[in-house]
Amino acid sequence: MARLKKLYSEEVVAKLQSDFNYKNIMEVPKIQKVVVNMGLGEAIQNVKILDSASAEINAITGQKSVITKAKKSISTFKLRQGMPIGCMVTLRRDRMYEFLDRLMNVSLARVRDFKGVSSKAFDGKGNYTLGIKEQLIFPEINYDNVDKIKGLNITIVTSAKSDEEGRALLKYLGMPFRN
Repeated sequence: MARLKKLYSEEVVAKLQSDFNYKNIMEVPKIQKVVVNMGLGEAIQNVKILDSASAEINAITGQKSVITKAKKSISTFKLRQGMPIGCMVTLRRDRMYEFLDRLMNVSLARVRDFKGVSSKAFDGKGNYTLGIKEQLIFPEINYDNVDKIKGLNITIVTSAKSDEEGRALLKYLGMPFRN
């Protein structure tokens, strides 16, 4: 069992149940999935950048990524419908907990001048999105093999009904929020 999953089942559930007065244990919010997305607008000119981005996401998450394609044509960006413009991975169950554990305890500590993540990046339904400016904060990425610094988005989807519940869930799991 993943360390974060064990922490959730042993401590976090009890804390959330007492904080929000849940009568049933099934009401307690939990993390449903984590989506790691890397959008690459430069892939329109240079398709090879997608291969390196996909390999980096595979190394970071431990799961094969899916190439995302453009939904609509946009002539000002020279973009046609169906062109590959990014890659993404959806993590669930044990891989999700392992990734979150590495993100919160190892990777975010490697960010330069890190003071914590914003507590305002919730979407109104308890889901949290975190933007990372460079993929080099992950220890799985070899610095010598990186051709270009790329950013990525990490969305943590929870079953919380409000931002307050989602914030409490992530805080108890160890997300380093700014004060």
